[in-house]
Amino acid sequence: MTMDHFSEYKAIQNEINAALETYFTADCPQKELLDAMRYSLLAGGKRIRPLLLVKFCEISGGDRAAALPAACGIEMLHTYSLIHDDLPCMDNDDLRRGKPSCHIKFGEGTALLAGDALLTHAFSAASDAYFNGTLPAETVLRCVNQLSRAAGVEGMIGGQVIDTALEEAPMTPEQLEAMHSMKTGALIRSAAVLGCLAAGAPRDVVMQADLYAAKIGLAFQIVDDILDATEESEKLGKSTSDADNNKTTYITLYGVEKAREMVRRLVLEADLAVKGTVLDDEMLYELADTLAKRHH
Repeated sequence: MTMDHFSEYKAIQNEINAALETYFTADCPQKELLDAMRYSLLAGGKRIRPLLLVKFCEISGGDRAAALPAACGIEMLHTYSLIHDDLPCMDNDDLRRGKPSCHIKFGEGTALLAGDALLTHAFSAASDAYFNGTLPAETVLRCVNQLSRAAGVEGMIGGQVIDTALEEAPMTPEQLEAMHSMKTGALIRSAAVLGCLAAGAPRDVVMQADLYAAKIGLAFQIVDDILDATEESEKLGKSTSDADNNKTTYITLYGVEKAREMVRRLVLEADLAVKGTVLDDEMLYELADTLAKRHH
């Protein structure tokens, strides 16, 4: 990524982090719950989903301020999914981003409730765009609908059900792709679509953004599988791997080299999805390439 685009990425990331810092600060009887929510929400991370949302809003002609409420909402949804993913009844992971997982730090019950609270507050955060006067009610309603579909049985939860049901059974390539397109891809696609919705972009632009995000979302997951197979757990900031849990991955199906080839193809397809359109932006090309080449 060029220095200019890296500076832009960091500026958007800092703005998102500053907005997230304003949530869950009350001194109240539920303070331990709020502390658990903030612990996970502010634990770092790339902020890929809110970054995509803000960037697609700007490229589509919208204002960054209009995108920030939904950007905070989508990061809350993502964080809730990580908290629940780490629970003993799911992946049973003691580390997240190199720190004790939420249930290790605060206890399983509090972690479960922290995830639930982040999930529900995500929709409140997204609706703030109406209450602060930055977006009309109809646009906010469409954004909330988009978020709920990405998080529910058509998206993350549906993908998690497939993952849990087939946890120790071999998956077909079609099952694996379907699982990841829901569990990981739905929220990444939703980020791009939400950015366009916040900008009032026409349907064809929304569809182009959705296609770009679908490609990088799958590439992102395949890179996760590659790193899981080739890097030390400590470097990735987690204590267990998919291999430890006997899960089917792109590596168990195709091997590392074939998986890397698939990532290169998906990045090219993502670039072609926006090339020559109103979304043709150099930062999107560089972002796709950076995600494909990441090491953690």
